[in-house]
Amino acid sequence: MSSYAQEVRSQPGLWRQASALATTATDHLPPHGARLAVAGCGTSLFIADAFAQLREGRGHGETDAFVPTANRVTRAYEAVLALSRSGTTTEVTSWLEAQAPPLDRYAIVGVAGTPVARAVPNPLVLDFADERSIVQTRFATSTLALLRASLGEDVLPLADGAEAVLAKGAPFDAGRFDHFVFLGEGFASALSQEAALKMRETTGAWTEAYLASEYRHGPVSAATSRTLVWLLGQVPAHVLEHVRESDATVWTTGEDPMVELVRVHLQAEVEAAHRGRDIDNPPLLSRSVILS
Repeated sequence: MSSYAQEVRSQPGLWRQASALATTATDHLPPHGARLAVAGCGTSLFIADAFAQLREGRGHGETDAFVPTANRVTRAYEAVLALSRSGTTTEVTSWLEAQAPPLDRYAIVGVAGTPVARAVPNPLVLDFADERSIVQTRFATSTLALLRASLGEDVLPLADGAEAVLAKGAPFDAGRFDHFVFLGEGFASALSQEAALKMRETTGAWTEAYLASEYRHGPVSAATSRTLVWLLGQVPAHVLEHVRESDATVWTTGEDPMVELVRVHLQAEVEAAHRGRDIDNPPLLSRSVILS
C-alpha cells in the first residue's frame, strides 16, 4: 500500500487526536477576537482560506487568508498565523520573519525545529499528522480539524463520517471521466480548490474548481458526458438544476465538505492507479519549495 493510501485512511483517528489537542493548545493559537492574517502555500493556502471563512463567519474576528508572496500585512492586523506541513517552505519562512512586533506570530507545522517553527515563539507541531507522501492529505485535514475544534465545533462526528466514507471506497470506477469539476460555497469553496488540487496532482487530469454560484457564468459550457461535477457541501438549488441540464455526471451528498474531501482522496487514488501514476511522487513536485 502506498504512503498516500495509508495516510488517507488514518485521517479519522487523527481528527480525533487533533480535536483533543485543541483543548490544550490555546496558547499556540491566535486569540478569539484578534484581527488575523493566515498564510500558506498550495494546500496550506486552501486550508488557511477555509479557516478564515469559518473563523470570521462564527464571529471570532476579522480574518484574511493569502499566499505569503502577496505579503499584504499592511492592514491593522493583531496576529499572523502560518500553516506549513514541512516547516521549510521559503516563502512562508520569509513572510513570518518579516512580521515585526507588536504583531503576535503563530505557526502550525508538521516538523519541530524547522525554519517556520523557529520563526515564532510557540509553534504548534502536529508531528502525528506528518506524511511521507509528497501529496498532502492528512496533515491538511488534521490542521483544519484542530482549527475547527478551536472555534468550538464538535469534529468527532466528522471523524465518524470519514470512517464511513473510507469503508465505502471510491464512488466511481476509474477512467470513467477525464474532466473533474469541484464546486462549493462558503468555506467549502476553499475545500473545492483543495479537492481539485488533489485530483490534479495525483492524476494529471483536467481539473477545475469554482465557487458554486459562479459555475453557470461560463465554465459549465465545457461540461460533457466525460465530466464529473462534484459538489462539496450544500450549493444553491439553481446551480444544481443548471448543471443537471448538461451532459455531466453530478455527485452530491450534502455531507460536511471536510468529510467529502476524504472521498475525493479515495477517487484520486483509483484514478492515479488507472493512469499508471506514482501517487506518492507526482512529476515535478517535492515535499517543500525551498528557494536558494
